[in-house]
Amino acid sequence: GGYIIRTPPLSPAAQKTVEDGLEKALGPMQLQQVLEVGGTIATETIEFALLAVVLASVGILLLLAIRFRNVPGGWRAGFQFGGSALAALLHDVFLLTGLFSIMGAVLGLRIGQIDSLFVTAVLTVVGFSVHDTIVVFDRIRENLRVSQRLSFEQVVNLSIMQTAARSIITSFTVVLVLAAILIAGGATLKGFALALLIGIISGTYSSIFNAAPLLVVWRRLQPVR
Repeated sequence: GGYIIRTPPLSPAAQKTVEDGLEKALGPMQLQQVLEVGGTIATETIEFALLAVVLASVGILLLLAIRFRNVPGGWRAGFQFGGSALAALLHDVFLLTGLFSIMGAVLGLRIGQIDSLFVTAVLTVVGFSVHDTIVVFDRIRENLRVSQRLSFEQVVNLSIMQTAARSIITSFTVVLVLAAILIAGGATLKGFALALLIGIISGTYSSIFNAAPLLVVWRRLQPVR
């Protein structure tokens, strides 16, 4: 096993003092890597994360609008589907970022560090959340074609019931793997696994309880033919 030691920025002499002290207390050891993360790098990481989320959000909105433009209502309905999926996606991103900010900045937990692995986890959660939402929305589109006697609310409810088991089971299998990594994995992977765990749980319920109900509310406020 290995250990990660985080300190404020140290000079080479101070680093040597720390290494000597550890060897004296714990015995011979092998130093694998020394990384110095300054304020500039941290700012660049945050800016990259924001840019990645914005670009992904715009791309997803346009892609879903194109994909669902053939439902009753045309492009307007397509953007309703895309906007609802985007709202659920941003909910997952804000929830994940907020929890990690609380763990890192407020509670001072090392596992709540926002770094490049966290950015990777956020983008992975974005993809997972959109995929789960598309599964529900695809079923809504199919049921709109074959269940013309049902109201839109009834179609959405039917579609959720038909896809909920699949979404929950799929997410549960992923959660089991991430929980194993979180418990038995290396120290460098625990934060990454926790971020994915939070994001996937959030993405699963948001696709069912956020995206679809928001689509229904949007349809009521702006009916389409």
